[in-house]
Amino acid sequence: MTIRTVHRVLAIGAIAIAGTALTACAPTTTHSGMPGMTHAAGPTPSATANDADAMFATMMIEHHRQAIEMSDALLAKTGVDPRVVDLATRIKVAQAPEITTMRGWLADWGVPSAAPGSMDHGDGMMSDADIAALDAASGPEAAKLFLEQMIAHHEGAVVMARTEKADGLDPSAVALAVAIIRAQTAEIAEMKELLAQL
Repeated sequence: MTIRTVHRVLAIGAIAIAGTALTACAPTTTHSGMPGMTHAAGPTPSATANDADAMFATMMIEHHRQAIEMSDALLAKTGVDPRVVDLATRIKVAQAPEITTMRGWLADWGVPSAAPGSMDHGDGMMSDADIAALDAASGPEAAKLFLEQMIAHHEGAVVMARTEKADGLDPSAVALAVAIIRAQTAEIAEMKELLAQL
């Protein structure tokens, strides 16, 4: 499978998403593989990036996007422990620029970003029901739910980043993966400690 193949599959997926949206049926894409994805050999548009880099950036953009959505939901509430508010703010501030960076890489590599909502609920992604529960929660309940959900979400991101660290080629993408592993592992420990105190 080449980056060109990923490009082709994502383009087909975007068309499929647009077509099926009319019937309220949204297809999903997993991190481990995509429907129709082949392993045909062929040239890649970048000598510095491989398929693992393209998959990492594509899926991590969607993963980060949801983390920001979760953080925004928490930050819109009142009566939340200030330590949890601070954590949600830091997550949002850290991940928004990383989305911009990864979108730039995909553009350079000739790979389109995945359509919003195209990632399944593996890799720590929250379901629509999970997001709705967070939206409906308030005060201390919202803080606890946010921490529980974000721990699982971060654990999924760390798994994805470790895969990139092992299999990626692009130095910048691998460096970001290492940074994500370090930062989010520390935040997982912080969130578990906060959760035990609430």
